[in-house]
Amino acid sequence: MMTPVPVLLYHSVAVESSARFRPWTMHPRRFAAHMQLLADRGHHSLTIGQLEPALCPGGPPLPERPVVITFDDGFADFHSAALPVLEEHRLASTMYATTGYLGGTARWLAREREQDRPMLHPEQLHDIAARGVEVGAHSHTHPRLDELSAADSRAEIRRSKEVLEQELQRPVTSFAYPHGCHSRRVREQVIEAGYSSATAVRHAISSPEDDVFAMARVMVLADTTTADLAKLLAGQGIPQAPYRPRTRTALWRAVRRTRRVLVSTPRGHRAP
Repeated sequence: MMTPVPVLLYHSVAVESSARFRPWTMHPRRFAAHMQLLADRGHHSLTIGQLEPALCPGGPPLPERPVVITFDDGFADFHSAALPVLEEHRLASTMYATTGYLGGTARWLAREREQDRPMLHPEQLHDIAARGVEVGAHSHTHPRLDELSAADSRAEIRRSKEVLEQELQRPVTSFAYPHGCHSRRVREQVIEAGYSSATAVRHAISSPEDDVFAMARVMVLADTTTADLAKLLAGQGIPQAPYRPRTRTALWRAVRRTRRVLVSTPRGHRAP
């Protein structure tokens, strides 16, 4: 029987947010309760880099009650609000940074009216890495990579790795697809760039048979209670990877990519 591995996905831990970004902004008290639940239940936390070998043929066995805690985007509140709680419970984590906004604000979130949300400063990034957090790449400007040209998606993937490695002076081996969007081409570009793993979303439980370049993660939202989290950790109501995506999901991806191509293609030309 495959060992289930919940890979939790958080974004922001803060008190305030716009209405549109509220689902991805967890109140610090609720986040603290989540981490307390993991500690009380004896979950063994891993980084993505520690999980990766177990997903490879002949890899080491997983510990009992494994869990991976990940954060996307690189908001400054990871340093101020999330990390102290993680350290209190001695929980490992992986944080994926969007490098084009380090030291600035989340300008890609203008539609959510969160363009002024502070991002990690390079000094905070150094402190996070020094305190044992695994830092991964999350592209340079947070686009849907599967909607870009091959040259643009390759640049986003490579630039993010280069910026982080130059800043931290250490290898950056894991990548998280912005919005969870990827394709066969994007996956191949991540491999070519020198990453050894990549995380998707998929809202599913990972396992040792999961795709190391599209690891399933469980989306944890602002209204996810501790009772809800307990069910997610048990895999209740969500699939376990590997699994086939639902037909409706596959169709939605195809329509979204086609729409993007039609919008960006000059009149009188067809996409190749």
